[in-house]
This record gives sequence, structure tokens and C-alpha cells, in this order.
Amino acid sequence: MKFNTKAIHGGQELDPAYGAVMQPIYQTTTYAQSTPGGHKGFEYSRSKNPTRSALENAVASLENGNYGMAFGSGLAAIDAVIKLLNSGDEVISTNDLYGGSYRLFTKIFERFGIKFHFVDMENAANIEKFINANTKLIWVETPTNPMMNIIDLKACASIAKKHNLLLAVDNTFATPYLQRPLDLGADIVMHSATKYLGGHSDVVLGVLAVKDKELAKKLYFIQNASGAVCGPQDSFLVLRGIKTLHIRMQRHCENGRNIAHYLAKHPKIEKVYWPGFEDHPNHAIAIAQMSDFGGMISFTTKGNNYEEAIKMVEKLKIFTLAESLGGVESLAGHPASMTHASIPKEEREKTGVVDSLIRLSVGIEDIDDLIADLEQAIG
Repeated sequence: MKFNTKAIHGGQELDPAYGAVMQPIYQTTTYAQSTPGGHKGFEYSRSKNPTRSALENAVASLENGNYGMAFGSGLAAIDAVIKLLNSGDEVISTNDLYGGSYRLFTKIFERFGIKFHFVDMENAANIEKFINANTKLIWVETPTNPMMNIIDLKACASIAKKHNLLLAVDNTFATPYLQRPLDLGADIVMHSATKYLGGHSDVVLGVLAVKDKELAKKLYFIQNASGAVCGPQDSFLVLRGIKTLHIRMQRHCENGRNIAHYLAKHPKIEKVYWPGFEDHPNHAIAIAQMSDFGGMISFTTKGNNYEEAIKMVEKLKIFTLAESLGGVESLAGHPASMTHASIPKEEREKTGVVDSLIRLSVGIEDIDDLIADLEQAIG
């Protein structure tokens, strides 16, 4: 089954009760049992819910995994992955990553004795320098948030397997339409389904997908024991969103390409970060592991002027100044004061998150309207 068909049918079955084509919302906490332990596969909705199970099956199918888990948010999904570890363990993480991930790692899990190394992975060989007997996990984002760095997943997988480490990949920016990390050797793939998978800015949810049965058992245990699950309504919304992922991503990529080239030619723009440019440091790797380059773009204004960047995003009319990304509508953000404000300034700027950096989530509106909006805002 090819991807466009999987997006609609992958992992899905007609509802056994009445043959509903779309998975019903099972808004229930508990299920009748004929005898203690005698049930139809569901007993309590924290542990398992038919609507959530349908979503989990769909995500596993899209990522070419065997098992899926859905959580109350992307951060709850990441939290479950880190709970595979013990005090004293170490994690090697991408240095340019979502500010919420950085906050979770440094403000929560470091207090429990887990050590994190934030490493420039544009050259995957840099990972080797930080591996020791305590290392258990490599955490990767690619493309990275917000600098759009590309990390070689096959190289990371080779290093992970060489040292018997887990490799987890945040695939939120690329989506399984553009990139499937499990096929490239990753053990765990994670999405903030709030973004492209949901696609309509109306739900907060996170998912994981894996191939290995034993790893899945551990994650299911954590999911149930910790209880950070999503509800059936949210599961339904993301399942609905997934059914149009392929056609939405086509337009996100098309619009993103046009806007990246427009910005690159603009005299008031200093630098545009988009992996589709031939001079992008890892453009060749992006071509090898992605089928297109996505709808996420970051850029800086000339002079690295904070005030100019703020004025620019405030003047936008079709692009909405807002947190998040991946919806049908175009959004603009100022990472230094919004999504990445939890990262200390000196650490942000080491990775390029300077005060003039603006991040765009390019939606699926008419491209002429989007470019006209940028034109009037840049001035």
C-alpha cells in the first residue's frame, strides 16, 4: 500500500458495531465485562480506547512501524521516552531543538540524575566524542527547530547500533510524508501531532511509533502507568487530520519552496534557512532521506535588529503571529521570545537563534497572497 492510500486506510478497520467508515468517538471510561477479565479487548480507557487505538494503528502504519502510542501532547510522548532511562544514564541530543524539549530535559529530568549533552549533529561523527559507558539514548530532530539543520539519520543509526544505544527521532517538521526514520534505522519516532498530523490547529497530542515488540511493551507500560494519554475526541481529530496529510503536505512544500526563494532574493533579508537550497550544508543528505523539503522556513533580517524583526511580524496580516506550526493556516513566530525563550540567550545564539530570527510555518493559502503579505510586512 502506497503512502497516499495509507494516509486514508493504513491500520484501519471498519467499526465492528455498525460498520462505520470513520472510527467513532468512544467517549467512555470503562467497558462491560462478562466475567472478571472477560472483555472485548478494552477494560479502562487510560489503558486502551478504541478511538485512540485506531489513531495509534494509523501512525504506526504511516511510519512503517508495528506499534503506535498516543499521548496528551508531544512533550508527554518525549517524557515517556526519557522514562525508559535510569538515574545516571546519559543522553546525546541535537543542540538545535524545540525549546520545550530542552526545558523538559534540563529542568525536569536533569534533577533526577539524567545527564544531557547538546551536540552539533550536522556532522554525525561529533556524536562519538560524547559516548561513554553511561550513554543510553541519542535524541535527534531533523530538520531542526528553528534552524532547519539536516542530520544524517543513517549515520546516527550506525553509531547507535555500534554502541548499543537507542536512537529516537523527532519527525514533527518532516512528517512521515517526507521522511520515515524507522526505515533509516531509528528505534523510536516521535511527533507532536498537534502540528502537521492534526493539521488544523485544533488539538494538542503526541505520538510515538516503533518496530520492536519489547521496546513497545516498555513504552505501553509507561503510557499506562504514567497516564499521560489523549482523549477520544482528540484522537478522532488527529485521525481525521491524517487522512488529508498527503495533499496538505504537497501544498506546504510547494508554497514553502516559493517563499524560500522569494526571501532569498529580498534585499532586506540577511539569511534564509531552508534545506532545499543547494548551498544548505546538508542539502545532499536532505535529498537522500526526504522526499521534499517541507513548509518550515527561518530567516534573519539584515543588521540582526530585534526591533525590526518584531515590527515585521506585528505587521503581518495573513500570516498569524502565534506559537505552533503545521496547520493549514500560515503562522509566523519569533523564536527568541516565543518557542525558544526557555533556552538561555547564550545557548540559543550558539545555534543561530539570534534576536532577528523569524520562523515561518507556511500554510496552504494562495501563494500570491502569502508573498504579498510578506512584501508589505518587510517593506
